[in-house]
Amino acid sequence: MPALSWQEKDPVLNVHHIESRKTGGESPSNLITLCETCHNEYHDKIKSGKTKGSEDFKLLKRAKPYRDAAFMGIMRWTLLERLKEVNPDLEVVNTYGYLTKNKRIELNLAKEHYNDAYCIAGNLNARPLKQCLHLKKIKRHNRQIHQFNFIKGHKRKRNQTDHMVGGSCLFDQVKFERQECFMTGRRKSGSFVLKT
Repeated sequence: MPALSWQEKDPVLNVHHIESRKTGGESPSNLITLCETCHNEYHDKIKSGKTKGSEDFKLLKRAKPYRDAAFMGIMRWTLLERLKEVNPDLEVVNTYGYLTKNKRIELNLAKEHYNDAYCIAGNLNARPLKQCLHLKKIKRHNRQIHQFNFIKGHKRKRNQTDHMVGGSCLFDQVKFERQECFMTGRRKSGSFVLKT
């Protein structure tokens, strides 16, 4: 909030919901503390519709959730323990990004994933291969299960075709009129869209 809170020296702090309780809930990322003066001023401006263009109120944005980072933090230790159980003869160790970065700077290597892997592996005598296998991950399904709009009878139409249609699936490589193609679209009727 603006310098108003410093000027007022308001001893009372209020919990403010960035999004309403109904949509944002009581999640810590949806809560901030404002002094009572700023909190009242904010709600007065909301009621009068004067928040547009105001720099003070652009700061009130919900923080990004840390679900992914928390999941990785938990799973990292689980994965490490399971790898140790499966491979008791191998040395399985945990490392951190700052160690990899320091090693990369020390060896004067560019910031690339393969260089990070090289530093993490710890085998500095290893030499990269002259050939590199590049794999490209392509989607094999439409992630949206149902179409957004309802059809007659208030039912949602399925947006996904079956994984296998006529013995083939999306992005299978086929030969058509002596030319290699990929199936980029498929229909239940059995027709396919082919692209080179």
